[in-house]
Amino acid sequence: MKSTGLTQQGGRIGESTLRPDGTLKVTGEFAYASDLWHEDMLWGCTLRSPHAHARIRAIDLSEALATAGVHTVLTHADLPAATRYGLEIQDTPVLADGVVRHHGEPIALVAADHPETARRAAAKIRVDYEQLPVVTDESSALAPDAPVLHPDRTDAHAAHVPHPNVVHRQPVIRGDVAAARARAYAVVSGDYQVGMQDQAFLGPESGLAVPAGDGGVDLYIATQWLHADLRQIAPVLGLPEHKVRMTLSGVGGAFGGREDLSMQAHACLLALRTGKPVKMVYNRFESFFGHVHRHPARLHYEHGADRDGKLLYVQARIVLDGGAYASSSPAVVGNAASLGIGPYEVAHVDMETLALYTNNPPCGAMRGFGAVQACFAYEAQMDKLADRLGLDPVEFRRRNAMSQGSVMPTGQVVDSPAPVAELLRRVKAMPLPPPRQWENAGGAPDIRALPGGLSNTTHGEGVVRGVGYAVGIKNVGFSEGFDDYSTARVRMEVIGGEPVVTVHTAMAEVGQGGVTVHAQIARTELGVQQVTIHPADTRVGSAGSTSASRQTYVTGGAVKHACEAVRERVLALGRARFGTFHPAWAHAELLLEDGKVVTDGGEVLAPLAEVLGSEAVELELEWRHRPTRPFDPHTGQGFGHVQYSFAAHRAVVEVDTELGLVKVVELACAQDVGKALNPLSVAGQIQGGTTQGLGLAVMEEIVVDPATAKVRNPSFTDYLIPTILDTPAIPVDVLELADEHAPYGLRGVGEAPTLSSTPAVVAAIRQATGLPLNRVPVRPEHLTGT
Repeated sequence: MKSTGLTQQGGRIGESTLRPDGTLKVTGEFAYASDLWHEDMLWGCTLRSPHAHARIRAIDLSEALATAGVHTVLTHADLPAATRYGLEIQDTPVLADGVVRHHGEPIALVAADHPETARRAAAKIRVDYEQLPVVTDESSALAPDAPVLHPDRTDAHAAHVPHPNVVHRQPVIRGDVAAARARAYAVVSGDYQVGMQDQAFLGPESGLAVPAGDGGVDLYIATQWLHADLRQIAPVLGLPEHKVRMTLSGVGGAFGGREDLSMQAHACLLALRTGKPVKMVYNRFESFFGHVHRHPARLHYEHGADRDGKLLYVQARIVLDGGAYASSSPAVVGNAASLGIGPYEVAHVDMETLALYTNNPPCGAMRGFGAVQACFAYEAQMDKLADRLGLDPVEFRRRNAMSQGSVMPTGQVVDSPAPVAELLRRVKAMPLPPPRQWENAGGAPDIRALPGGLSNTTHGEGVVRGVGYAVGIKNVGFSEGFDDYSTARVRMEVIGGEPVVTVHTAMAEVGQGGVTVHAQIARTELGVQQVTIHPADTRVGSAGSTSASRQTYVTGGAVKHACEAVRERVLALGRARFGTFHPAWAHAELLLEDGKVVTDGGEVLAPLAEVLGSEAVELELEWRHRPTRPFDPHTGQGFGHVQYSFAAHRAVVEVDTELGLVKVVELACAQDVGKALNPLSVAGQIQGGTTQGLGLAVMEEIVVDPATAKVRNPSFTDYLIPTILDTPAIPVDVLELADEHAPYGLRGVGEAPTLSSTPAVVAAIRQATGLPLNRVPVRPEHLTGT
C-alpha cells in the first residue's frame, strides 16, 4: 500500500480521505448519545442485583414510589408483552423474572425528574433474595448435581449438547488423528487460559426514548445494529416494528459490546409508561454490568509434526465461559472451532469447542470473536513445537502456512489469496528497534522507555529484551448460513446547479470510518464531488451489524451496487434526452466523472446537471455476498465463511525480570487487506486492533470472584487499558492482494490484528524470561513467581 497523501475532502476509492467526524471528536465538539437532551425529559435508572445467583422472594417499591420527583417504577410484573430477548436465543429477561443469574442483572427501573433522584429512589427499593449456589466453571456447570440455569430450553442447539448448561458444542473432525499421532516425530501439548476482556469503549451506554403521538416511540441510541435492536425491542413493547423508530446517535466505540441490548427496551418502557421522554446514561461502574464481554477460555492443544517440521495433526478442546445468557455464544463457538488450528495446513484434526452457561457475567461479541482465544493457544504451541524440532519459529510457521487452494479443517477450500508465508517474511524483515533506547549519551536514562515508566522502578538493571512472532486467521462477515446482506438507498439530484448524491444506510458508525468510505464509493461510482451521508436509522432497510469486519464489504457493497444502478438510470435519462445529438450515447462505454457524462476515451457528452434537470434518481437496493452454509453438527464440515483475513506480528519487549514489569517497545504488523479503500483508515484499524491485543496480553482482565461470581474490578481504576504511554511504535506493512469475490477486491481489516498481537507479545516475554506463560494477561507475579 502506497500513501496517497491526505485528501481534505472529495476523496475517492484508494485515497486517504479526512474523516468528517475526526476533527469534531478531537476537539470535543462531536455529539455523542450521552449528550442527547429533551427539555421535558425524565432520567432513567436501573436497580441491579448484588448477587450472581438468587431467587427473588419479594420486592417492595413503596419507598421508591414515595420519593418526590419519581414518576414510575417498573419491575418484571409491569412488562406489557414479551419478557425475554436475545440475538439468537431469547433467554435474557428484560427485568429479572424471579431468578437472577449474574451479578448486576437488572431488577427494576426508575424514572424521575433528576438523575440523582432516580438513583436515590432505586436505592430505596427493597428486594428479598434467597441466594442460590453459583456455577462458575466447567466442573461446577457439568457436575451431576449442577443447577440447570435454563431448564426450559427450546433453542435449536439444545438437542446437540451433552448437558443443558452447554450453550452450544461444535466438533471439527477431519482425517485420522490416531494414525497421524503414531507417525509423529515430535509431539507437544499444553493447557492455556484467556481471561475475560472488556471492550472498554470510552462512550458509555446511553440513549433517549421519546413517546410519539401514534402510540409508538422514537429511540435515539448508541448501538451497533439498529435493526437487530428493533427486532428485539418491538415484541417487548408490544408494538409493531413500524411504531418503534430508531435513529443512531453518536457512538463512542463499540468493539462488539453494543451488539446486544443494554437500556434500549428499558428507556422505551419508561417513556411509554410516563408519556415523557426518558434519557438513560450508564456511568462507568454500571457499564461493566450493562454489556457482554469477551469469553474467558480454557484450551488444551496437542500438536504433532514429522522430522521435516510439517504438521501432521492437531487435537484440541476449547471451553468458553458464556456466562448467564447465550448472547452470541453459538457463533463464537463456531468461529473458535473452525479457525482453531490457525492459518496452517493440517490434514488431521480433532477439535471440540463448547460454550457454557454459568453465573459469571454474560459474554458475547468482542473484536476477534472466538478466534482471539484460539490464536493465543495455537501460536504458543507453534513456538513450543518449533523449539522441540530445533527450528526457527518463523521458518516453522512458513513451512506449514496455508495459501490459496489450501483446505480448512472444515473442508472449505480457501479460494482467495492467503499470503501467510509472505506476511511472516515481511514482518521478520522489518528493521528491529535499537537496543537500550532509554540510554541518553552523557545524560540520565529516559525512564519512559523502561519497564515501569515514570514510576522510576529501574534504570536498566535486570532488564532483558525479547522478540516474538505470531500470525492469525479471522473470518470476515457473518457465517454458517446467516443471510448476511445490507441495504443502501442512493439519491442523485441537482441542488444549486450542482449534482449531489445522498447515501442512506442503517450502518452504525462506531468509529470504523464507514461514513467516509461510503462517500468515497459514491464519488468513485457517480463522478460527483458533493456527497451527503444521511443519518443512520430504521427508515431504510437493514445494514446488519457493525461487527465481523463486514461493513465495508457488505454495506460498502450495497452502496456500490445502488450507485451502479443509479448510474445506469442516469445514463438512460441522458440517452433519452441527448442520444440523437451524438452517436456515442448509443455505442460508447459511458462513465460519470467530475460531474459529467464522458466516454471511456474522455470525451465529454453532457454535464450531469443537464442530464438530470429537475428529476431525482433514487433507488434502494439490497446486496448479499455469496451464501455460506452451517457446519455439520457432528463433523464441523461445511462452507462456513465467505472470506478470511490474515495478519502477522513481531513484538519487541523489555522485561524487568526482578519486578515482573513489561515494556512493549514495538509491535510491527504485516496484513493483507485486499484493497485499501482508505489507506489512512486501514492503518488506523490495524494499529487500533494491535493495541487492543496488547491490552489482553499484559493488563486487561475483568476479575470475577470464583467463590461468588461477583465482579471485583468494575472501574477504569482497577480494569487497566493501554494509554498512550503503554502503546508502542506500530509500524504497518500492508499487502493488497485482491479477493475477486469482494467489492473492489477488499478484505475486512479491523479484527485480524487483534488476534496475533497478543501471542506475539507473550512469545517475546517468554523469550526474555524463559518462562512458559500459558495464561493471559501476563501479570507481574507470573514473571517473578511471587
